[in-house]
Amino acid sequence: MKFVLIRTIINGRQYDLEVTGTKRGCEIGECGACTVLMNGQAVNSCLVLAPQIDNQEILTIEGLADGEKLHPLQESFLDHDAVHCGFCTPGMLMSAKDLLDHTPDPSEHEIRTAISGNLCRCSGYQQIVDAIKEVEGVSREQ
Repeated sequence: MKFVLIRTIINGRQYDLEVTGTKRGCEIGECGACTVLMNGQAVNSCLVLAPQIDNQEILTIEGLADGEKLHPLQESFLDHDAVHCGFCTPGMLMSAKDLLDHTPDPSEHEIRTAISGNLCRCSGYQQIVDAIKEVEGVSREQ
């Protein structure tokens, strides 16, 4: 039997077992609850095989805040009441971060397209869109 050693960086650390924010949803890439950033790109983690993360950088919701200081997106979600049951929130935030990292001042259409792979049953999406729009122009490097 051959074993493959997989090395990955999760939230800036070589090894981390305490990540629980990424949600297990549909397991077929349809709901977006499991969205993480892999090398700066949003991916549905349920569709990524373990060997594919070998030597890749993974950012989960736990790595979005800087210690106790929330990322501007997280603050904006709270300010706009964009967090209801919370199940979709980690995936929404990671998709929004990917968008803002690559498109600093997106249009509403671009925002809606970026989060279109993330399903929310509670919010109706407008509060989420408003929260993302408010963060336009803020430094994304956090």
